[in-house]
Parts: sequence; C-alpha cells; structure tokens
Amino acid sequence: MVERSLKIEVVYATPERQWLLACEVPRGTTVREALRISGIAGQVAGLDVEGCPVGIFGKVVSDPAVRQVEEGDRLEIYRPLLVDPLEARKQRAAKARAKR
Repeated sequence: MVERSLKIEVVYATPERQWLLACEVPRGTTVREALRISGIAGQVAGLDVEGCPVGIFGKVVSDPAVRQVEEGDRLEIYRPLLVDPLEARKQRAAKARAKR
C-alpha cells in the first residue's frame, strides 16, 4: 500500500501580519510534529511551537503531542491573552458607569 501524505495548513497571526503556510506531512503526524515540519517557527521570531496553544478550525487541541492531523486540517497557533477577559469586562463596565 502506498502511504499518501496529507495536505494541511498552518496559520498564525499578529496584529501586524498573518502567516498561512500550506504543507504536506506524512500520515500519522501529530499536531506538534506538523508545526515543526511546517517551518513556521523559522518565519516568526520568538514563536515557541513546542509550548504554544493550538487549535484545528477554531477548536483547541488538548494534547497536540498525541492528536494526529487529518487531510485538510488548518492548524491555528494561538497567541497568549494580554488581558484576562473577566478583568477587561470589569474595566469596560466601570468605564461605562463613569460616563453616566
């Protein structure tokens, strides 16, 4: 049987720029391995593909070292939050109250 490679995309975005890399990986490749194979770490300064949170089509992958990629997957590398969402909401609410 011929082992066929899988076509996937790896995406990452900053406020200034977006990266979308199309690549082929061997069947059985894990999400973490696919990030390494894509070479995105060499294109984005400071990007740690070993520890960054990652998702597939908007759903967080809980264990990227185990989860295998499938044909057509879009691996999304997530940046850390700058502000806690609850704290940001409290700040917006306080600002809105102050305007009244």
